[in-house]
Amino acid sequence: MDTVAARGLDGLTMAGLGRRVGMSSGHLLYYFRTKDELLLQTLEWSEGRLGAERGALLSRRGSARERLDGYVDLYVPDGPRDPHWTLWLEVWNRSQNAAEDARARQAAIEWAWHRDLVAILAEGVSRGEFRAVDPDRFATRTRALLDGYSVHVAVGLPGTGRDEVLSQVREFIDETLIPRT
Repeated sequence: MDTVAARGLDGLTMAGLGRRVGMSSGHLLYYFRTKDELLLQTLEWSEGRLGAERGALLSRRGSARERLDGYVDLYVPDGPRDPHWTLWLEVWNRSQNAAEDARARQAAIEWAWHRDLVAILAEGVSRGEFRAVDPDRFATRTRALLDGYSVHVAVGLPGTGRDEVLSQVREFIDETLIPRT
């Protein structure tokens, strides 16, 4: 993951990666077949770790808003060249030409994030913490917002640091989701 983040997939050779991890390029190709498969499996591994963090987040006591803020914190990259987000950018870049199986695996990862956000939103709506919104539609829009901001953070666009993005997203949530008293 660190190698992809540092060099991108185009700058990565199986031989170079093999030297870094102490394996031959042939050994890597035996297990992964292609760089694209290596990339996707690395993303799946990384997402498995984040999925466990999301699961712990969803099971916490407290308000739905607290869990929503935690979800957003977990979603948004730490900064430019965040290794996890660099993987996503590489996968998205290759998605148009990916095989159906690879696209389905990517969609499964996306669906897990969506499903967890819908659960937080549905709970908040049912408790009256959030306005009466359609959780699925609101989650779709929110994830599009998070993806856009996250790409800006990951590529290091000026004025879109992590703290600024978190502030913007929280303001959006306050304006669109929190009932007015």
